Amino acid sequence: MRTPSYFFATIRAGALVTALSMSAAASVHAQSRATPLATGKAFDFTPYAGYMIFGDYIKGPLGTSLSNAPAPVYGAQLGMRLAPNLSLVGNLATTSSDIKAGIPIIGGFSVAHSNLLLYDAGLQLDIPVTTMGGTSLSPFVQAGAGAIRYDISESVISTKATNFAANVGLGADIALGNGVGVRVMAKDYIGKFDFKDATYLDFSGQTAHSVALSAGLRLSF
Repeated sequence: MRTPSYFFATIRAGALVTALSMSAAASVHAQSRATPLATGKAFDFTPYAGYMIFGDYIKGPLGTSLSNAPAPVYGAQLGMRLAPNLSLVGNLATTSSDIKAGIPIIGGFSVAHSNLLLYDAGLQLDIPVTTMGGTSLSPFVQAGAGAIRYDISESVISTKATNFAANVGLGADIALGNGVGVRVMAKDYIGKFDFKDATYLDFSGQTAHSVALSAGLRLSF
């Protein structure tokens, strides 16, 4: 009859083999992710969802302000590898949000509704792959430029405005398997709302920082 110590020894041996196998797999995957051109995977596609926090377009006297209310954002990004650690990226996203006027004590109230389309292109620099707990983690930074298009409506009145916006982003890819991973990112859109385009008034607002926090499924092919 097999003793309890035999079963404990078997369990320990099995656990050791499993741990070694997982460590080897993680090491091989980290190497393949670090050199995607060697595996023939030159493109990345990442559909994502997140939350966008808008900066103030105007800061008036006595603490008054004008901005969009925070709202969910949905989009997709396509990347094309130019070098082992450098990619060209294009991004398209959309969100819908109320434009709010902020007044001290009273608080904010809606003055119009807006549908926004964000589109931009830029470069992504990958930071050398690291591993945490056997998981391949690939940080990156992005920088680019594009535009934000506003479709604004209030009752029977509607108007449109398209604003130039530069952007910088910081994020990381977490590998799940061969060519599949999770991408998390924070992206800052920097620009001014074009009041002349929207209202025909020659008025210049301030530079606003609108930050999109997102997570998505990254597919390499």
